[in-house]
Order: sequence, then C-alpha cells, then structure tokens
Amino acid sequence: MSDSVLVYKGSALANYGFGDKHPFGLDRHDVFQNELAAAGLGDAISYGRPHRAGVDELLLFHTADYINLVSLKSAEGRGYLDDGDTPAVAGIFEAACDVVGTTLAAVDAVMHGDCKRAFVPIAGLHHAARDKAAGFCVFNDCGVAVEYLRRNHGLRRIAYVDIDAHHGDGVFYGFEDDPDLLFADIHEDGRFLYPGTGAAEETGTGRARGTKLNIPIAPGAKDADFDREWARVESYLEHAAPEFIIFQCGADSLEGDPITHLCYTEQAHANAAAALCRIADRHCAGRIVAAGGGGYNRQNLARAWTRVVQSFVAAG
Repeated sequence: MSDSVLVYKGSALANYGFGDKHPFGLDRHDVFQNELAAAGLGDAISYGRPHRAGVDELLLFHTADYINLVSLKSAEGRGYLDDGDTPAVAGIFEAACDVVGTTLAAVDAVMHGDCKRAFVPIAGLHHAARDKAAGFCVFNDCGVAVEYLRRNHGLRRIAYVDIDAHHGDGVFYGFEDDPDLLFADIHEDGRFLYPGTGAAEETGTGRARGTKLNIPIAPGAKDADFDREWARVESYLEHAAPEFIIFQCGADSLEGDPITHLCYTEQAHANAAAALCRIADRHCAGRIVAAGGGGYNRQNLARAWTRVVQSFVAAG
C-alpha cells in the first residue's frame, strides 16, 4: 500500500459546474489545486485521474427514468433539472458521470490497497435524490458509492459523515430505512437554510429508526460550537464500528460563504478529518474517501480542503 494520500485532479472534474455567474462555477477545482500545490506536500500526495461512470453504475442509486432525463436535458442544454437551482447546461450529463466515476475510482483505490486515504475535490453531490436533481447536484456520487461498496466489495456497514453547511438530504432519504448505512451530519439548522431538512428527530425509519444522527446547528456557529457537537459524531462512529468512511467535507460552513450562515474556520475541517482517520484506523483498516462538497467562497474552499488533505497526510 502506498503511504501517499491520493488526490484526484483533471479537467474532467473541473468541468462539473454551471458557468461563471453560478455559485458552483468551473473555477473551484483549480483554486483548490493551486492552494494544495502551494502547501508543499511533495511525495506525501499522489494524483489520480478522473474516471467516467457508466449507466450501470448510476443505476445502483438512481432510477433509469431520471438518468434518461438528465441525458436528454444535457443534450438540449437549456432549462433546469430541478425547480431552478441546477441548470441543464450542455454536457452536464457527462460531467456528472465524471464526478461519480472519480469517486468510485477513489473507492476502488482504497479498497485495492493502492492508498489508505483519498480526496476528490469536485464531488460530494449530496442533494441529488434517487429520482431527481437538487441543489446544484445532478448525480449523488456518495449514494452511488455506498451501493458500489456493497455490490463490488461486499461491505455492509458504511459510514457517511457530512460537515457541509447544508443537510445531506439526498443521502439521508436515500437510505433512511437502511440500518447499515451509518449517517452523521452536522449542518446549519434547516429552519434557516436549504433544504430545510435534517432535524434532530430525523433518526431513520422502520428498521433503521434510531440509527442516524442529524445535528442541526444555529446560524453563526463557530469552531467551539462545532467541536462540542463533533464529539457526538465521534461517539456515534466508535459505537457503530464502520467498515468504510465517506466524508463529505463541504467548505460552505466556513465564515464568509456567500450563501450560508455558519462561521467555522478551516481548523474545524482539519480536526474532523484527523479524528475520522483515527476512527478509520481503529475500525476499518484506515479506509476513508473524502469528497469536497459545497463551498462558494473560493479562498475558504481552497483552505478547508487543503487542510483535510494535510490531516490525511499527518495521519499516515
């Protein structure tokens, strides 16, 4: 196994976005990669190339009708895939397939022992539901990755951990009745922010009732508030003993993001990443893949994601 942290990089990832005037613009990838290069991590990181998912892989999470709709709307290149957040720009089908495929490549690299930890910057599209787009998210790479880990690698107890300012509703509702999908999400209270979900009382349904952890946090919350609630996430994961961790580390929870109201610094992301590495080392042979998620202040996302990679490197 390589000791380096695998970071994915390439124009195919950079192509996922909705134009310069949209919060999810096409510059996010390069802003992060420039910051990471300036961090001088040298041989402690290696780079992987984007991969494209096939329809058979998308079908692990998404419905055939929805996949066909995205393909058609992408070819037309106009309108929206939802109620007005996610434009049907030309080529978005292929770009979204590249996000999913790259996340799956990261999963394979970790499972095959090519690396212990991996980071995919333009990924973590956690709002997309099984049958629809939402919140800038076309296909839910994290949801597909959960099903892929089960089908291709025989795992069952997979932990999804999300510190994006927005609730990871596409993952939560996609698995809300699945007791083996471990879900822990600290997010801005849905009474103040899209998508308006993720109340503390939402703990799963049916056989999964009581198995999910939603932690809404007040607007204006700072690192100390995050750290206090993060202790609950660590306790939850230690008890649950996952076989693999998917970490959605959206940077829109940092102070100064243009569309959210939390006030963390990048240290929150560094601390969370370090803690998840320790938990992964204890319970799942160190296996963790991080996905960049949201973040619309470019300086914030560059710093926060770089700190995640640095924490992965420091964990060995």
